[in-house]
Amino acid sequence: MSEPLDVAATRNAYDTVAADYEELLRDELAQKPIDRAVLGAFAEYVVASGGGEVADLGCGPGRVTAYLADLGLDVFGVDLSPGMVGVARAAHPELRFDVGTMASLDIPDASLAGVVAWYSIIHTPPERQAGIFAEFARVLRPGGWLLLAFQVGDEVVHLQRAYGHEIDLHTRRQSPERIRELLEGAGLAEFARTVREPVAPEKSAQAYVLAVSLHA
Repeated sequence: MSEPLDVAATRNAYDTVAADYEELLRDELAQKPIDRAVLGAFAEYVVASGGGEVADLGCGPGRVTAYLADLGLDVFGVDLSPGMVGVARAAHPELRFDVGTMASLDIPDASLAGVVAWYSIIHTPPERQAGIFAEFARVLRPGGWLLLAFQVGDEVVHLQRAYGHEIDLHTRRQSPERIRELLEGAGLAEFARTVREPVAPEKSAQAYVLAVSLHA
């Protein structure tokens, strides 16, 4: 099956910006206490449910992967962009990073204690998101935890310049209620939701959804 054009465009965009993206966002979490609190809550729930491997899907340069590792999680990263994976490996050589796609993960069924998709569902067209969530559900063990982060809204933003580079990338804002329905359809129950107002240079509210796998 041929790869969707938007997937190739997303890969190319992130390959282009990888080094500058890592440098510009390296310390971003230090300025965002709510983001850190959400990641901390996710880590606590994973540990309380017995621990195990966690996948940071769409990990980019690995800053969230590294933060979760510092919280004590056994975490690895996966990203569509070989450029981002190369930057992540250089920045965090003690951690594992793989090139892969969220639509077809090279991860065994029911093997993960947790999945994080931190602003990584935002490039997938709505008609393919159900398949992404089904793949998250497949790799999570029963009672495993999923954490999503995304921008709130219904707009599609076409980025033509970002991080100092000319690119061609579409970012889709999301309805939290629609995401909840898609999660339920995949056997993932929303457990908690947090929405905060934008912090410059953000243009929209930011949502964080914690869900748990109901699969037996």
